[in-house]
Amino acid sequence: MDDKSNKLLLIPVLAVLFVMIGYQYICPADSTSCRLRSGQSSGAFSPLLSQYSPGLDGDADAREPDEQGPGTFPSKFNFTIEDLERHVEFDIKGSDVIVFLHIQKTGGTTFGRHLVRNIHLERPCDCKPGQKKCTCHRPGKADSWLFSRFSTGWSCGLHADWTELTSCVPAVMNKKQRKDVPQQRRNFYYITLLRDPVSRYLSEWKHVQRGATWKTALHMCDGRPPTPAELPACYSSEDWTGVSLADFMACQSNLANNRQTRMLADLSLVGCYNLSSMSEGRRAELLLDSAKRNLQRMAFFGLTEFQRKTQFLFERTFGLRFIAPFTQINSTRAAGVAVDPAVRLRIEGLNALDVQLYEYARELFLRRVQHCHQQERRRERARKREQRRRMWEHRASQLRQWGGEEEEGREEEGKERIMGVTEDYSSQVVRW
Repeated sequence: MDDKSNKLLLIPVLAVLFVMIGYQYICPADSTSCRLRSGQSSGAFSPLLSQYSPGLDGDADAREPDEQGPGTFPSKFNFTIEDLERHVEFDIKGSDVIVFLHIQKTGGTTFGRHLVRNIHLERPCDCKPGQKKCTCHRPGKADSWLFSRFSTGWSCGLHADWTELTSCVPAVMNKKQRKDVPQQRRNFYYITLLRDPVSRYLSEWKHVQRGATWKTALHMCDGRPPTPAELPACYSSEDWTGVSLADFMACQSNLANNRQTRMLADLSLVGCYNLSSMSEGRRAELLLDSAKRNLQRMAFFGLTEFQRKTQFLFERTFGLRFIAPFTQINSTRAAGVAVDPAVRLRIEGLNALDVQLYEYARELFLRRVQHCHQQERRRERARKREQRRRMWEHRASQLRQWGGEEEEGREEEGKERIMGVTEDYSSQVVRW
Protein backbone atom coordinates (compact mmCIF):
# COMPACT_ATOMS: atom_id res chain seq x y z
CA MET A 1 0.00 0.00 0.00
CA ASP A 2 2.84 2.39 0.80
CA ASP A 3 4.52 1.69 -2.55
CA LYS A 4 1.30 2.48 -4.36
CA SER A 5 0.91 5.79 -2.48
CA ASN A 6 4.49 6.78 -3.27
CA LYS A 7 3.96 6.10 -6.96
CA LEU A 8 0.75 8.13 -7.02
CA LEU A 9 2.54 11.02 -5.26
CA LEU A 10 5.39 10.87 -7.79
CA ILE A 11 3.04 11.70 -10.70
CA PRO A 12 2.11 15.29 -9.62
CA VAL A 13 5.72 15.97 -8.57
CA LEU A 14 6.98 14.99 -12.02
CA ALA A 15 4.23 17.04 -13.64
CA VAL A 16 5.24 20.17 -11.69
CA LEU A 17 8.88 19.58 -12.60
CA PHE A 18 7.93 19.22 -16.26
CA VAL A 19 6.02 22.53 -16.18
CA MET A 20 8.94 24.34 -14.51
CA ILE A 21 11.41 23.06 -17.10
CA GLY A 22 9.10 24.09 -19.93
CA TYR A 23 8.70 27.58 -18.43
CA GLN A 24 12.45 28.04 -18.19
CA TYR A 25 12.78 27.05 -21.84
CA ILE A 26 10.05 29.44 -23.02
CA CYS A 27 10.92 32.31 -20.67
CA PRO A 28 14.64 32.15 -19.80
CA ALA A 29 15.95 34.26 -16.95
CA ASP A 30 17.62 36.89 -19.17
CA SER A 31 14.71 37.23 -21.58
CA THR A 32 12.32 40.19 -21.75
CA SER A 33 9.60 38.24 -23.58
CA CYS A 34 7.74 37.38 -20.33
CA ARG A 35 8.05 40.80 -18.69
CA LEU A 36 6.02 43.94 -18.89
CA ARG A 37 7.61 46.58 -21.09
CA SER A 38 8.69 49.57 -19.03
CA GLY A 39 9.49 51.78 -21.99
CA GLN A 40 12.69 52.94 -20.33
CA SER A 41 15.95 53.16 -22.20
CA SER A 42 19.01 51.53 -20.68
CA GLY A 43 21.40 54.17 -21.98
CA ALA A 44 21.89 57.07 -24.35
CA PHE A 45 22.93 54.71 -27.15
CA SER A 46 20.11 52.16 -26.71
CA PRO A 47 17.57 53.75 -29.09
CA LEU A 48 20.22 54.21 -31.76
CA LEU A 49 21.60 50.70 -31.42
CA SER A 50 18.07 49.31 -31.42
CA GLN A 51 17.57 51.15 -34.68
CA TYR A 52 20.71 49.54 -36.09
CA SER A 53 19.93 46.07 -34.70
CA PRO A 54 16.18 45.47 -34.25
CA GLY A 55 15.20 43.12 -31.45
CA LEU A 56 18.03 43.87 -29.03
CA ASP A 57 17.40 42.49 -25.56
CA GLY A 58 16.81 44.85 -22.69
CA ASP A 59 20.26 44.35 -21.20
CA ALA A 60 22.11 45.06 -24.45
CA ASP A 61 23.63 48.23 -23.04
CA ALA A 62 25.11 46.53 -19.99
CA ARG A 63 28.76 47.39 -19.60
CA GLU A 64 31.79 46.22 -17.73
CA PRO A 65 31.48 47.61 -14.20
CA ASP A 66 34.90 49.26 -14.05
CA GLU A 67 34.95 50.89 -17.48
CA GLN A 68 33.43 54.10 -18.73
CA GLY A 69 30.63 53.29 -21.15
CA PRO A 70 29.68 54.99 -24.39
CA GLY A 71 26.28 55.87 -22.99
CA THR A 72 27.87 58.81 -21.15
CA PHE A 73 27.73 61.13 -24.16
CA PRO A 74 25.16 61.77 -26.89
CA SER A 75 25.52 60.45 -30.39
CA LYS A 76 26.76 62.84 -33.05
CA PHE A 77 27.64 60.58 -35.98
CA ASN A 78 25.29 58.29 -37.85
CA PHE A 79 27.37 55.12 -37.90
CA THR A 80 25.86 52.15 -39.66
CA ILE A 81 26.08 48.55 -38.56
CA GLU A 82 28.72 48.03 -41.26
CA ASP A 83 30.82 50.76 -39.64
CA LEU A 84 30.67 48.94 -36.32
CA GLU A 85 31.30 45.41 -37.59
CA ARG A 86 34.99 44.63 -37.38
CA HIS A 87 36.14 41.04 -37.56
CA VAL A 88 39.06 39.87 -39.67
CA GLU A 89 39.65 36.26 -40.61
CA PHE A 90 43.35 36.83 -40.13
CA ASP A 91 45.31 33.99 -41.71
CA ILE A 92 48.70 34.14 -40.07
CA LYS A 93 49.74 30.95 -41.89
CA GLY A 94 48.73 32.35 -45.27
CA SER A 95 49.59 35.74 -46.73
CA ASP A 96 47.84 38.25 -44.44
CA VAL A 97 49.91 41.13 -43.05
CA ILE A 98 49.18 43.56 -40.21
CA VAL A 99 50.60 47.02 -40.98
CA PHE A 100 51.03 49.31 -37.98
CA LEU A 101 50.86 53.03 -38.78
CA HIS A 102 52.77 54.53 -35.87
CA ILE A 103 51.86 58.16 -35.16
CA GLN A 104 54.27 59.97 -32.85
CA LYS A 105 53.38 60.25 -29.15
CA THR A 106 50.23 58.13 -29.25
CA GLY A 107 51.58 55.22 -27.20
CA GLY A 108 52.66 53.42 -30.36
CA THR A 109 55.98 52.23 -28.92
CA THR A 110 54.24 50.38 -26.08
CA PHE A 111 51.61 48.96 -28.41
CA GLY A 112 54.30 47.94 -30.93
CA ARG A 113 56.08 45.97 -28.22
CA HIS A 114 52.80 44.26 -27.35
CA LEU A 115 52.54 43.09 -30.96
CA VAL A 116 55.94 41.39 -30.98
CA ARG A 117 56.26 40.24 -27.36
CA ASN A 118 52.80 39.81 -25.87
CA ILE A 119 50.65 37.77 -28.27
CA HIS A 120 49.85 34.06 -27.96
CA LEU A 121 51.26 32.63 -31.18
CA GLU A 122 52.03 29.17 -32.49
CA ARG A 123 55.38 30.63 -33.54
CA PRO A 124 56.20 33.60 -31.28
CA CYS A 125 58.30 36.47 -32.57
CA ASP A 126 62.02 35.91 -32.04
CA CYS A 127 63.21 38.88 -29.97
CA LYS A 128 66.89 38.75 -29.11
CA PRO A 129 68.23 40.69 -26.10
CA GLY A 130 69.75 44.03 -27.00
CA GLN A 131 68.01 44.23 -30.38
CA LYS A 132 65.02 46.46 -31.08
CA LYS A 133 63.71 44.44 -34.01
CA CYS A 134 62.17 41.00 -33.68
CA THR A 135 61.67 38.33 -36.33
CA CYS A 136 57.97 37.63 -36.69
CA HIS A 137 57.70 34.77 -39.17
CA ARG A 138 54.67 32.67 -39.96
CA PRO A 139 54.54 29.05 -38.79
CA GLY A 140 56.64 27.02 -41.21
CA LYS A 141 57.57 30.02 -43.38
CA ALA A 142 60.35 32.62 -43.49
CA ASP A 143 57.80 35.33 -44.20
CA SER A 144 56.69 38.10 -41.84
CA TRP A 145 53.04 38.56 -40.85
CA LEU A 146 53.72 41.97 -39.21
CA PHE A 147 54.95 45.23 -40.74
CA SER A 148 56.00 47.53 -37.90
CA ARG A 149 58.88 49.35 -36.33
CA PHE A 150 59.77 46.38 -34.12
CA SER A 151 59.51 43.73 -36.83
CA THR A 152 60.54 45.14 -40.21
CA GLY A 153 61.95 48.44 -38.95
CA TRP A 154 61.29 51.78 -40.63
CA SER A 155 61.30 50.16 -44.06
CA CYS A 156 59.09 52.88 -45.58
CA GLY A 157 60.71 55.75 -43.72
CA LEU A 158 60.70 57.07 -40.17
CA HIS A 159 57.10 57.22 -38.90
CA ALA A 160 55.71 56.72 -42.40
CA ASP A 161 52.18 58.02 -42.82
CA TRP A 162 49.19 56.52 -44.66
CA THR A 163 50.24 58.05 -47.98
CA GLU A 164 53.73 56.55 -47.71
CA LEU A 165 52.73 53.15 -46.35
CA THR A 166 50.02 52.36 -48.87
CA SER A 167 52.41 53.02 -51.76
CA CYS A 168 55.47 51.42 -50.17
CA VAL A 169 54.48 48.37 -48.11
CA PRO A 170 53.53 46.00 -50.97
CA ALA A 171 56.81 46.62 -52.79
CA VAL A 172 58.88 46.21 -49.62
CA MET A 173 57.16 42.96 -48.70
CA ASN A 174 57.76 41.58 -52.18
CA LYS A 175 61.45 42.43 -51.93
CA LYS A 176 61.72 40.63 -48.60
CA GLN A 177 60.20 37.49 -50.08
CA ARG A 178 62.55 34.72 -51.17
CA LYS A 179 63.32 34.65 -54.88
CA ASP A 180 62.53 30.95 -55.23
CA VAL A 181 59.01 31.45 -53.84
CA PRO A 182 56.31 32.54 -56.31
CA GLN A 183 54.79 35.97 -55.74
CA GLN A 184 51.55 35.80 -53.78
CA ARG A 185 48.75 38.25 -53.28
CA ARG A 186 48.74 39.64 -49.76
CA ASN A 187 45.95 41.10 -47.67
CA PHE A 188 47.18 44.17 -45.79
CA TYR A 189 45.32 45.11 -42.60
CA TYR A 190 46.22 48.62 -41.44
CA ILE A 191 46.02 49.52 -37.76
CA THR A 192 46.91 52.61 -35.73
CA LEU A 193 46.49 54.38 -32.40
CA LEU A 194 45.09 57.85 -31.73
CA ARG A 195 45.39 60.10 -28.71
CA ASP A 196 43.69 63.17 -27.28
CA PRO A 197 45.10 66.00 -29.47
CA VAL A 198 46.10 68.38 -26.67
CA SER A 199 47.85 65.65 -24.67
CA ARG A 200 49.58 64.35 -27.78
CA TYR A 201 50.74 67.85 -28.79
CA LEU A 202 52.18 68.60 -25.35
CA SER A 203 53.90 65.21 -25.29
CA GLU A 204 55.53 65.91 -28.66
CA TRP A 205 56.65 69.34 -27.47
CA LYS A 206 58.31 67.81 -24.37
CA HIS A 207 59.91 65.15 -26.56
CA VAL A 208 61.35 67.73 -28.96
CA GLN A 209 62.39 69.90 -26.04
CA ARG A 210 64.58 67.01 -24.85
CA GLY A 211 66.37 66.92 -28.19
CA ALA A 212 64.32 64.48 -30.28
CA THR A 213 64.02 65.08 -34.02
CA TRP A 214 62.48 63.27 -36.95
CA LYS A 215 64.72 64.88 -39.54
CA THR A 216 65.27 61.60 -41.34
CA ALA A 217 61.56 61.19 -42.07
CA LEU A 218 61.01 61.05 -45.84
CA HIS A 219 57.47 62.51 -46.16
CA MET A 220 57.19 60.95 -49.60
CA CYS A 221 54.12 61.90 -51.60
CA ASP A 222 53.46 61.31 -55.29
CA GLY A 223 56.94 59.88 -55.66
CA ARG A 224 58.95 62.76 -54.15
CA PRO A 225 59.73 64.40 -50.79
CA PRO A 226 58.64 67.98 -50.09
CA THR A 227 60.96 70.81 -51.08
CA PRO A 228 62.45 73.11 -48.40
CA ALA A 229 60.06 75.81 -49.61
CA GLU A 230 57.06 73.50 -49.15
CA LEU A 231 58.18 72.32 -45.71
CA PRO A 232 60.55 74.87 -44.11
CA ALA A 233 62.39 73.85 -40.95
CA CYS A 234 61.33 75.29 -37.60
CA TYR A 235 64.92 75.58 -36.35
CA SER A 236 68.35 76.09 -37.86
CA SER A 237 70.49 74.14 -35.39
CA GLU A 238 70.92 70.39 -35.07
CA ASP A 239 67.81 70.06 -32.97
CA TRP A 240 65.26 72.10 -31.04
CA THR A 241 66.48 71.33 -27.54
CA GLY A 242 65.02 73.56 -24.86
CA VAL A 243 62.32 75.06 -27.10
CA SER A 244 59.59 76.86 -25.20
CA LEU A 245 55.95 76.01 -25.73
CA ALA A 246 55.34 79.48 -27.16
CA ASP A 247 58.08 79.04 -29.80
CA PHE A 248 56.89 75.51 -30.53
CA MET A 249 53.40 76.82 -31.25
CA ALA A 250 54.69 79.79 -33.24
CA CYS A 251 56.21 77.73 -36.08
CA GLN A 252 53.59 77.58 -38.84
CA SER A 253 55.28 74.64 -40.59
CA ASN A 254 55.45 72.56 -37.41
CA LEU A 255 54.25 69.09 -38.37
CA ALA A 256 53.03 68.58 -34.81
CA ASN A 257 50.01 70.67 -35.77
CA ASN A 258 47.17 68.35 -36.83
CA ARG A 259 49.67 65.52 -37.09
CA GLN A 260 47.11 62.74 -36.68
CA THR A 261 44.87 64.06 -39.46
CA ARG A 262 47.78 64.58 -41.83
CA MET A 263 49.27 61.15 -41.20
CA LEU A 264 45.94 59.38 -41.79
CA ALA A 265 44.84 61.34 -44.86
CA ASP A 266 45.68 60.75 -48.51
CA LEU A 267 47.97 63.74 -49.12
CA SER A 268 47.75 63.27 -52.88
CA LEU A 269 44.24 64.71 -52.70
CA VAL A 270 45.57 68.08 -51.54
CA GLY A 271 48.73 68.39 -53.63
CA CYS A 272 50.94 66.82 -50.94
CA TYR A 273 52.86 69.59 -49.12
CA ASN A 274 52.19 72.29 -51.70
CA LEU A 275 49.96 74.67 -49.76
CA SER A 276 49.36 76.89 -52.78
CA SER A 277 47.48 74.20 -54.71
CA MET A 278 44.15 75.18 -53.10
CA SER A 279 42.62 77.35 -50.42
CA GLU A 280 43.37 76.65 -46.78
CA GLY A 281 39.72 75.91 -46.02
CA ARG A 282 39.33 73.49 -48.90
CA ARG A 283 42.58 71.75 -47.99
CA ALA A 284 41.46 71.32 -44.38
CA GLU A 285 38.10 69.93 -45.48
CA LEU A 286 39.67 67.36 -47.81
CA LEU A 287 42.28 66.31 -45.25
CA LEU A 288 39.73 65.74 -42.50
CA ASP A 289 37.29 63.85 -44.73
CA SER A 290 40.10 61.65 -46.05
CA ALA A 291 41.46 60.93 -42.57
CA LYS A 292 38.01 59.96 -41.27
CA ARG A 293 37.38 57.74 -44.26
CA ASN A 294 40.74 55.95 -43.98
CA LEU A 295 40.37 55.54 -40.23
CA GLN A 296 36.89 54.06 -40.58
CA ARG A 297 38.09 51.60 -43.23
CA MET A 298 41.11 50.43 -41.25
CA ALA A 299 40.89 46.94 -39.83
CA PHE A 300 41.48 48.33 -36.34
CA PHE A 301 42.39 51.44 -34.42
CA GLY A 302 42.74 52.00 -30.70
CA LEU A 303 42.79 54.96 -28.35
CA THR A 304 45.60 55.67 -25.92
CA GLU A 305 43.11 56.73 -23.26
CA PHE A 306 41.33 53.33 -23.36
CA GLN A 307 44.01 50.65 -23.04
CA ARG A 308 41.76 47.79 -21.89
CA LYS A 309 39.18 48.50 -24.56
CA THR A 310 41.96 48.75 -27.15
CA GLN A 311 43.20 45.30 -26.14
CA PHE A 312 39.66 43.90 -26.14
CA LEU A 313 38.81 45.25 -29.59
CA PHE A 314 42.10 44.12 -31.15
CA GLU A 315 41.66 40.60 -29.82
CA ARG A 316 38.08 40.35 -31.09
CA THR A 317 38.99 41.87 -34.46
CA PHE A 318 41.90 39.58 -35.32
CA GLY A 319 41.13 36.54 -33.20
CA LEU A 320 44.49 36.88 -31.44
CA ARG A 321 45.00 36.94 -27.68
CA PHE A 322 47.53 38.89 -25.64
CA ILE A 323 49.42 37.14 -22.88
CA ALA A 324 49.40 39.96 -20.31
CA PRO A 325 46.68 42.62 -20.00
CA PHE A 326 47.29 46.21 -21.06
CA THR A 327 47.76 48.79 -18.32
CA GLN A 328 46.45 52.33 -18.31
CA ILE A 329 49.26 54.79 -17.51
CA ASN A 330 47.96 58.30 -16.96
CA SER A 331 51.06 59.76 -15.30
CA THR A 332 52.67 60.88 -18.57
CA ARG A 333 54.89 63.89 -19.20
CA ALA A 334 52.00 65.60 -20.93
CA ALA A 335 49.82 65.06 -17.87
CA GLY A 336 52.43 66.84 -15.77
CA VAL A 337 52.33 69.99 -17.91
CA ALA A 338 50.11 72.69 -16.45
CA VAL A 339 48.66 74.96 -19.12
CA ASP A 340 46.22 77.78 -18.56
CA PRO A 341 42.91 77.88 -20.44
CA ALA A 342 44.16 80.42 -22.98
CA VAL A 343 47.11 78.21 -23.96
CA ARG A 344 44.86 75.17 -24.18
CA LEU A 345 42.54 77.03 -26.51
CA ARG A 346 45.54 78.02 -28.62
CA ILE A 347 46.66 74.38 -28.86
CA GLU A 348 43.14 73.27 -29.78
CA GLY A 349 43.08 75.92 -32.49
CA LEU A 350 46.37 74.72 -33.95
CA ASN A 351 45.00 71.18 -33.88
CA ALA A 352 41.42 71.93 -34.90
CA LEU A 353 41.37 69.09 -37.45
CA ASP A 354 42.78 66.62 -34.92
CA VAL A 355 40.15 67.68 -32.39
CA GLN A 356 37.38 66.90 -34.88
CA LEU A 357 39.05 63.67 -35.96
CA TYR A 358 39.46 62.50 -32.39
CA GLU A 359 35.84 63.27 -31.58
CA TYR A 360 34.82 61.13 -34.56
CA ALA A 361 37.29 58.37 -33.65
CA ARG A 362 36.29 58.27 -29.98
CA GLU A 363 32.63 57.69 -30.66
CA LEU A 364 33.32 55.14 -33.42
CA PHE A 365 35.77 53.29 -31.17
CA LEU A 366 33.43 53.16 -28.16
CA ARG A 367 30.48 52.12 -30.31
CA ARG A 368 32.54 49.29 -31.80
CA VAL A 369 33.49 48.11 -28.33
CA GLN A 370 29.86 48.23 -27.23
CA HIS A 371 28.70 46.46 -30.38
CA CYS A 372 31.28 43.73 -29.82
CA HIS A 373 30.11 43.24 -26.21
CA GLN A 374 26.52 43.01 -27.40
CA GLN A 375 27.41 40.36 -29.96
CA GLU A 376 29.20 38.32 -27.32
CA ARG A 377 26.21 38.55 -24.98
CA ARG A 378 23.87 37.46 -27.76
CA ARG A 379 26.06 34.45 -28.50
CA GLU A 380 26.19 33.61 -24.79
CA ARG A 381 22.40 33.86 -24.46
CA ALA A 382 21.97 31.69 -27.53
CA ARG A 383 24.37 29.14 -26.04
CA LYS A 384 22.47 29.11 -22.75
CA ARG A 385 19.13 28.75 -24.53
CA GLU A 386 20.47 25.82 -26.51
CA GLN A 387 21.82 24.31 -23.32
CA ARG A 388 18.41 24.70 -21.63
CA ARG A 389 16.67 23.22 -24.67
CA ARG A 390 18.86 20.14 -24.57
CA MET A 391 18.35 19.82 -20.82
CA TRP A 392 14.57 20.13 -21.31
CA GLU A 393 14.60 17.46 -24.00
CA HIS A 394 16.67 15.20 -21.75
CA ARG A 395 14.31 15.72 -18.79
CA ALA A 396 11.28 15.19 -21.03
CA SER A 397 12.79 11.94 -22.26
CA GLN A 398 13.37 10.87 -18.66
CA LEU A 399 9.77 11.74 -17.79
CA ARG A 400 8.50 9.63 -20.67
CA GLN A 401 10.78 6.81 -19.62
CA TRP A 402 9.61 7.03 -15.99
CA GLY A 403 5.99 7.09 -17.19
CA GLY A 404 6.55 3.92 -19.21
CA GLU A 405 8.21 2.20 -16.27
CA GLU A 406 5.26 3.16 -14.03
CA GLU A 407 2.77 1.76 -16.58
CA GLU A 408 4.78 -1.46 -16.69
CA GLY A 409 4.66 -1.57 -12.91
CA ARG A 410 0.89 -1.29 -12.98
CA GLU A 411 0.62 -4.09 -15.53
CA GLU A 412 2.87 -6.32 -13.44
CA GLU A 413 0.78 -5.56 -10.35
CA GLY A 414 -2.41 -6.48 -12.24
CA LYS A 415 -0.88 -9.72 -13.41
CA GLU A 416 0.17 -10.55 -9.87
CA ARG A 417 -3.40 -9.98 -8.64
CA ILE A 418 -4.84 -12.22 -11.38
CA MET A 419 -2.29 -14.90 -10.60
CA GLY A 420 -3.15 -14.61 -6.93
CA VAL A 421 -6.89 -15.07 -7.58
CA THR A 422 -6.21 -18.03 -9.88
CA GLU A 423 -3.98 -19.66 -7.31
CA ASP A 424 -6.63 -19.19 -4.61
CA TYR A 425 -9.33 -20.70 -6.85
CA SER A 426 -7.07 -23.63 -7.76
CA SER A 427 -6.34 -24.36 -4.14
CA GLN A 428 -10.05 -24.33 -3.34
CA VAL A 429 -10.79 -26.73 -6.20
CA VAL A 430 -8.15 -29.13 -4.93
CA ARG A 431 -9.62 -28.84 -1.43
CA TRP A 432 -13.08 -29.63 -2.74
